[in-house]
Amino acid sequence: MTDSLPSRSRIVHDRLADAGVDARIVVLPASARTAALAAEAIGCPVGAIADSLVLVADEEPILVMTSGAHRVDFGVLAQQLGADVVTMAPPAAVRAATGQVIGGVAPVGHPAPLPTYIDGDLRAFDEVWTAGGTPETVMPLTFAQLVEVTGGRLVRVA
Repeated sequence: MTDSLPSRSRIVHDRLADAGVDARIVVLPASARTAALAAEAIGCPVGAIADSLVLVADEEPILVMTSGAHRVDFGVLAQQLGADVVTMAPPAAVRAATGQVIGGVAPVGHPAPLPTYIDGDLRAFDEVWTAGGTPETVMPLTFAQLVEVTGGRLVRVA
């Protein structure tokens, strides 16, 4: 079944399987590069989309999984992390840190684990949807699974 997935999504699937999570990666008919597009394609609230943002905190790449219902406030996030500066990572840095492109960054499947921070607002949903390694793939996880597979720390992002 994973043979039909893009290679990046197969890596994500395998990492989740290694963690004991039976992943169901869905290939969408079109790109879901934004939370609104993903929610529309899936048929879920935009808040249940767990956007994967690769940011740079004090010159180190981090992964922030945030609810698609709001934008990250870099000042609030920096305070939560105890960082002096938090900025967006440029596309080349996202690709280098994750092996994936912007709009398709999954919570796992990266060349090396990234420090991960999870928006506490995602707890409101029984199921959250993340990218599956490409902009055309998505997958559902429970909030507990997301925290478990990423080792993420809950933070306030807005």
